[in-house]
Amino acid sequence: MIKPRKVFNKLLYEAAKEKASVILGPRQTGKTTALKFLFEELIGRSRGSGVFLDLDIYSNFEKVSTYENALATFKLSGYEPASKKKFFVFLDEFQRYKDISLVIKNICDHHKNIKIYATGSSSLAIKHKIQESLSGRKIITPLYPLDFEEFLSFAGREEAARQLKSVPSLNGDRLFAATRELYSALEEFVIFGGYPEAALAKKKPEKIEILKSIFDLYVKKELVEYLKLDKILEAKKLVQYLAVNNSQKVKYQNIAQTACLSQKTVKAYIEILKETFLVTEIKPFFTNKNKELVKIPKIYFLDTGVANFFINNFNGFELRKDAPFLFENYALSELIKGGIEPSVIKFWQDKNQTEVDFIIEEGARTLAIEVKFKQSLSSRDFSVFDIFRRDYPNAKCFLINLSCQKAFKNAKALLPYRIGVFLTGRREG
Repeated sequence: MIKPRKVFNKLLYEAAKEKASVILGPRQTGKTTALKFLFEELIGRSRGSGVFLDLDIYSNFEKVSTYENALATFKLSGYEPASKKKFFVFLDEFQRYKDISLVIKNICDHHKNIKIYATGSSSLAIKHKIQESLSGRKIITPLYPLDFEEFLSFAGREEAARQLKSVPSLNGDRLFAATRELYSALEEFVIFGGYPEAALAKKKPEKIEILKSIFDLYVKKELVEYLKLDKILEAKKLVQYLAVNNSQKVKYQNIAQTACLSQKTVKAYIEILKETFLVTEIKPFFTNKNKELVKIPKIYFLDTGVANFFINNFNGFELRKDAPFLFENYALSELIKGGIEPSVIKFWQDKNQTEVDFIIEEGARTLAIEVKFKQSLSSRDFSVFDIFRRDYPNAKCFLINLSCQKAFKNAKALLPYRIGVFLTGRREG
């Protein structure tokens, strides 16, 4: 039985669209499962016609390697050019072949009754090729690891899921004791991450072994085979450095010294890690956008389990000095998995080193989000907003924490973007 993901309904809605639907994301996040779900819904249940091709098998690629081959393959599978009914094409793992996007382009241009769904592990070469060949002909949907709410479903944490749904109605400033099951699930999620297979596993050793398998394959398939990296040991040192310094500002010079790479190579490798959905980079927030380009960024992992894997630390919160950074990383990843583009998330720091973790600009609105890994709060925890709003008086401010909701003095609760963070509080300015 296929466990549903939130993105499935969006993909199903795109069935009527003429553009190709391209699902990009890291390996083992469920892209093939998404295609199988769509196949079952559009072909199995609806009795439609179509073809499913796993392009990791070379003989399947040959069937669609040219426009002519693809059209012949579709006709043999029931495609009728004059039919008003949609014919569905599912192409799994298309990133291996650089010319496949040209085939997709020609099909989109000349056959409006063919709907294509394609999946790929994003790499620089494929992403750029897609942008060129499929300009105006594609809908790109990222498929990330599970968010917290999805994790609860996959892991069978029913009581925690019930508590999560009740969070918006909670009222109090010391709610930790009332939500211990939810806290326990949150800890498991932050430590082991949201890769579906790891979420389904029940035992800690099994989860660790699954993560090892995923990232051994990541190194072999993404870094070596597709991206032709010739300095794998150095690249792994770079990733380990980022994991140790997760959620913190990083200097390329320091990474270069640690990984024995040039600063130019470090920048290039970090771009590869970003394009393959391993990490994301957020820049400092300035009204003068030119300054954002030259200031030191922060690097976060898109999944906290990945960061823990690369430093080989799967201890619980109570044994982790880096728990506040992990919780901050968790909050960021939930924002991104909830639909916020990574490029619009920034951080703010003034000349006195006062810092707001995340700034999100939405048109004329500015959202300031501070993350506190705490079970009780004081007025001092809100002081950063007073400083930030001296320069940005209309900003909306949110504080994400572990145990305060609604009733912190004059605080009012709000869950921005319905992200799966544990509890939130908001103080009116």
